[in-house]
Amino acid sequence: MGHNPAMTGFAPWVATLGGVGLLRPMPGTLGSLAALPPAFLVMWFAGPWAVLAASFILLLVGFASVRHVAGAMEAGADPDRADIVIDEACGQFLALTPAMLSPVLWILSFALFRLFDIWKPGPIRLIERRFRGAWGVMLDDVAAGAAAAACVWAFSLTGWTDV
Repeated sequence: MGHNPAMTGFAPWVATLGGVGLLRPMPGTLGSLAALPPAFLVMWFAGPWAVLAASFILLLVGFASVRHVAGAMEAGADPDRADIVIDEACGQFLALTPAMLSPVLWILSFALFRLFDIWKPGPIRLIERRFRGAWGVMLDDVAAGAAAAACVWAFSLTGWTDV
């Protein structure tokens, strides 16, 4: 983050997940990995609906923090910076919602979320192009998380989750 005034204070700390986004290489993947332990705790103690609720809270908190960072940046600067990874945490939480406590589904959820977040097939790419600013930063990861969750849920119906 250097000495950029846009990246000082509480909002950038939230947007970078406490500095996880500053780590290299692959800050997006590291942001998704950082989401796994808290998501596991939420799933363990409160279940999948709480993971879904936490994803929504991360969306709101992420939007506010990214909006703050974007507002402090130079005009025309892209707020979808590599060091902002709260969007990955939000999408990863959403992707984990149908995984319950199955290790197979957690691995699948992580892998599919990262695939959809990087590849951005069809509607995910459209969302990324259609929305700008903080909504654009957050919503493409929400779409990637929703796509991963749908695939994880479908796979869970096969019964192969206890392998």
